[in-house]
Amino acid sequence: MIKQTLGGLLRALIKSNSKAWDLILPYAEFAYNMAPSTTTFLSPFKIVYGVDPLGPLDLISWPLDEKPSVEAGKRVEEIKHLHEQVKLKTEKSNASYQAEANKHKRRVVFQLGDLVWIHLRKERFPSKRKSKLMPRVDGPFEVLERVNDNAYKVNLPGDYGVSATFN
Repeated sequence: MIKQTLGGLLRALIKSNSKAWDLILPYAEFAYNMAPSTTTFLSPFKIVYGVDPLGPLDLISWPLDEKPSVEAGKRVEEIKHLHEQVKLKTEKSNASYQAEANKHKRRVVFQLGDLVWIHLRKERFPSKRKSKLMPRVDGPFEVLERVNDNAYKVNLPGDYGVSATFN
């Protein structure tokens, strides 16, 4: 994501002057570090340093709402509070992404003695998947042990040559 964003930003800044791309990099870096994230609504610079850097419009004299405090202890507490806010916003955003991704997933828990099919991936079963025309699944195999809700030990014949624990 960062690579795409920076690539688009550099293409927009450079346009026809492609031989001077190295002179544009500091401006691209400044622009990227000033742009607020969609997750935290804060810029990377503000997250790290606690304040946004001064831009051209900041040189106009008007009263600033937030000024960094002179006392170091108070400043440390401000930065810690800011980092806690960023962490909470990131966790909330991740939870919403996870809920959206898992919306159509159904939870399946197998019991001992259930019969299951195993997926024959080429990486794990190279001898069983030599071509794309060979079967993708094999089974049914009996569940011998439940490691957790997502991992099970199955009654796998010895000719497979892999661990009998699957997720």
